[in-house]
Amino acid sequence: MNILVWLMRARKWAQRPPSTRQVILVLTVIAIGVAIVLAEWLGLWPDWARMQPGGIRLPR
Repeated sequence: MNILVWLMRARKWAQRPPSTRQVILVLTVIAIGVAIVLAEWLGLWPDWARMQPGGIRLPR
């Protein structure tokens, strides 16, 4: 992606930073994702919540 686009986004974010509520929401979503990955890696994720090896077959 173009570096100028990223610089413009950074400038906009520096001028108007996100609210504390938005930061907490994003960190909460990231923490939930990490907890799910960690639970599966440790083998604590229940079998009924795992995907089948073949994936999901959608009707045509």
